[in-house]
Amino acid sequence: MLKKITAFALLSIFSLFAAVWIPFSADFPEIDAGVLLDHVRVLSSDRFEGRAPGSKGEKLTVAYIENQFKNMRLKPGNINGSYIQKVPLVGLTPDPAMTLTLRKEGKTIRLQYLSDFVAWTRKIVPEIKLKESPLLFVGYGIQAPEFNWDDYKGADVRGKTLVMLVNDPPVADPANPLQPDPAVFGGKAMSYYGRWTYKYDIGGEKGAAGVILVHETVPAGYPWSVVEGFGGERFNLATGQNSGKADIEGWIGLDQAKNLFSLAGLDYETLKRKASERSFQPVPLNVTASIAFRNRKRNIHSRNVVGKVEGSNPNLKDEYVIYTAHWDHLGIGPPVNGDRIYNGAIDNASGVAGLVEVARAFTRLPAPPMRSILFISTTAEEQGLLGAEFYASNPIYPLAKTLAVINMDGLNVYGRTRDIILVGLGNSELDEYVEKAATRQGRVVAADPEPEKGFYYRSDHFPFAKRGVPALNPDNGIDYVGRSPEYGRKLRDDYTANDYHKPTDAIRSNWDMSGMVEDLQLFWMVGREVANADRYPEWKPGTEFKARREAELKAAGVQ
Repeated sequence: MLKKITAFALLSIFSLFAAVWIPFSADFPEIDAGVLLDHVRVLSSDRFEGRAPGSKGEKLTVAYIENQFKNMRLKPGNINGSYIQKVPLVGLTPDPAMTLTLRKEGKTIRLQYLSDFVAWTRKIVPEIKLKESPLLFVGYGIQAPEFNWDDYKGADVRGKTLVMLVNDPPVADPANPLQPDPAVFGGKAMSYYGRWTYKYDIGGEKGAAGVILVHETVPAGYPWSVVEGFGGERFNLATGQNSGKADIEGWIGLDQAKNLFSLAGLDYETLKRKASERSFQPVPLNVTASIAFRNRKRNIHSRNVVGKVEGSNPNLKDEYVIYTAHWDHLGIGPPVNGDRIYNGAIDNASGVAGLVEVARAFTRLPAPPMRSILFISTTAEEQGLLGAEFYASNPIYPLAKTLAVINMDGLNVYGRTRDIILVGLGNSELDEYVEKAATRQGRVVAADPEPEKGFYYRSDHFPFAKRGVPALNPDNGIDYVGRSPEYGRKLRDDYTANDYHKPTDAIRSNWDMSGMVEDLQLFWMVGREVANADRYPEWKPGTEFKARREAELKAAGVQ
């Protein structure tokens, strides 16, 4: 990988010395920066109320995307002749007056909802109670046989509330003890074991009554304000079952976690260090947790919006390349400086704008690609990738005949970059398609600069990837043309700290859509090339999704 990036870097340097960029091939489509900005302006306006599922904002958003698809004469993507795939959701709103009570031998700590902890349930029940559930610290809460790692060591966790650390254990590299071991949990990069979704799932599977994660900004990848946004109404797929889930799932702030361990007579930092060792044993805290709240429930049919360009080859048009971009955001929430509308301009009105204009570029071709192209704007990504999960588990077209998924989430609005980042670089042969398109733009392909945040598991391509479909999750470059080397990284850090999942994610006067245009032209080229390829792209050897893909293709008689 390093050699590959270096070679591309040399090409970029040559282009700079020549004082010109390699011109676009005629194959790249025209995409209008002003039209992109207009889409974002509409979708992120206060009128759309933050685009929450089941809200006025959903109705306006779905109608807007559907009208765009109709006006460009994109074919309905559903086999019933509709642009809509209904996604049955259950919304549960917990009582915000709840408190979490921690007790040991007459000593009590009462934690306040949102400021100290956030909790919810994925069980579709009207009332939830934990009554003096024993707390058990299970380190990072991971069972990974391939790494000879087991944080549970046979402990019976039924009826207990598990306290876990977020992310993966930072196992020291034997050759360089100051760095994480690249052979265990991906080294610096977060593995799926580090994701909070995995931790809640394994706790529920083991019969735990509750699972509480300790929030720390760096390993979580976002500040506590983002966790506060997990409060309020939360959606689940209505097709899900109550079994295999803990009664309570949630987060506790770092300061309150330290208070909890102090109440238990233990030192948080000492136990955290022990949790990074294979020999770690679960630690009973001899503290109980109690919480009770009622849920307000509503059932809705939210919607994925699906459009299609039908392939030109009669023998291949029942095979697909999929583009995804979630339309939802957080809706109306807790006020920040008096503003309660979480507009979600970058996250993800920008991705929807990109999806619409990439689709338009395909409709303008003199002849479509050999295979069909599907455009899915998904619901409820912010609730746990629910719209993408629903499609992947109820596909309109077989996943075994889906060649690739290209996801667009939070596109570049700050100008052209010399690089394009691939989150999950090295996973699949889709990398080579991106490298080819990037070279034609005079750009380089680079790996995720923040692998510890686990972005590959945090967006709508992932439900497809875990079912074996090669999935591309491109991200914005950070080497901005005409800017200092530090500029791009500072943009990322500032956005995460100040705008991510906040009302301030809105259009700014310093936006420059030229970078988004180049990225979308690249995504378009990748999709077209895959749709015209003579074989399916494959996962690279050793990738966690390769075996499932091969088994499903074999079962379907593909290739």
